[in-house]
Amino acid sequence: KQWYQRRVRGVLNYYTNYYYKSNLRTSTIMSSAALTPEEEILLNDFSRNVPRSTSILFHLNALFVSALPIWLFWRIQQLELDTYGIMFAIVTLTSTFLMSLAYKNVKYQLKHKIAQRRHAGVTAEVMQQVADATSDKKKAVKKEKDDRVLFKKTEVADLEATHFSIFYNNALFLFLTIILSFYILKNFTPGANYLGSSVTSACIVAFMSTGSN
Repeated sequence: KQWYQRRVRGVLNYYTNYYYKSNLRTSTIMSSAALTPEEEILLNDFSRNVPRSTSILFHLNALFVSALPIWLFWRIQQLELDTYGIMFAIVTLTSTFLMSLAYKNVKYQLKHKIAQRRHAGVTAEVMQQVADATSDKKKAVKKEKDDRVLFKKTEVADLEATHFSIFYNNALFLFLTIILSFYILKNFTPGANYLGSSVTSACIVAFMSTGSN
């Protein structure tokens, strides 16, 4: 019995030490492989994730544009809020999700194109700023100039892609909603018209945003 207990303790000690050493090696490798600021920028450029502030902006704009058809059908089609309130809420939330997805996709596609087109102008602007800042005859190193160009180009491209994505998707959604509600689905009941035009428009916008332009 004592021999068995010693064997059990030995096995437990072996695996405990192995687990501790493995975690130590893993943490060492991860700390040595820390990303530089330039690598973080490039990694973010290839990711579809957006910052929290941009995500909030997208959701607020998507909620606003998704709720606009409610006013249209409430005032023109006479859909009462107390009767169709639940359907209004479900359709608005669904359209908000789809529009937010479209914003992200279009922004991701446009960001790289805008960065390429703005490269020359951003580079000239940054070089002028560096020249003004180093007027005391001190020369900025090349790496510092490249870092400033990269940061500025990413900032400009991100801002322009965000604004254009919101404008483009909102315009497309409203255009499709008007076409569907007033022409294609005009013979449907007001409730079915609202449901079909709003959800279909949001689905089309989200689907078109997944294509590579």
